[in-house]
Amino acid sequence: MANSLAELGKAVSNPCGLARKAIRDSAWLEATMNGLEADTALIKYGCAKALRIISETRPVALYPHFDFFARLLNGDNRILRWEALFVLSQLASVDKENRFAAVFDKYFSPVPGPVMITAANAIRGGSRIARAKPALADRIAEEILKVEQARYQTRECRNVAVGHAIIALGEILDLVSHPEPLLDFVRRHSKNARPATRKKAGQLLKKIQRRESNPAA
Repeated sequence: MANSLAELGKAVSNPCGLARKAIRDSAWLEATMNGLEADTALIKYGCAKALRIISETRPVALYPHFDFFARLLNGDNRILRWEALFVLSQLASVDKENRFAAVFDKYFSPVPGPVMITAANAIRGGSRIARAKPALADRIAEEILKVEQARYQTRECRNVAVGHAIIALGEILDLVSHPEPLLDFVRRHSKNARPATRKKAGQLLKKIQRRESNPAA
């Protein structure tokens, strides 16, 4: 059990090992969550990395603490907000009590701006949530498409975020009721000013064309 900050400080040098401890022992899990409030960056972000690993490998262990991560969306620390967006997207797969409904609007509020990285995390998380909760796919697609009118620090930031949106939409295209608006978005950005974003759009369109020409594949 983590009896001191010093002991936790040693454990964070191996986030995977800390994650395993936290999964096995509720005291370690509590210490890891409390570590997000540590003054030492090594402890704070080491604990955040361990919690991310737990959300990927054993999300049910974090689900009782859903509200803890939801509160981080309102915090001042951007990195912890990004981590919370990731963790909450992983918890969608075990959200038997439909807790995500209460934070839906807050979760996707970064998409219109002003911070591109926060928006990108919400967009990519959105695709994971849609796959876990297909009934939300249409609403999530609408939120992701808001990236086109988003206001970030620069136009290039928007083009980067659009690239993330293209990937996310490609992952949920089969889940939405009306895919045409998503396809129109991708087609528009096959001429995006950012080469990497154009490439993502082109690759997705080619993938769709191959699927349509050979549906049995």
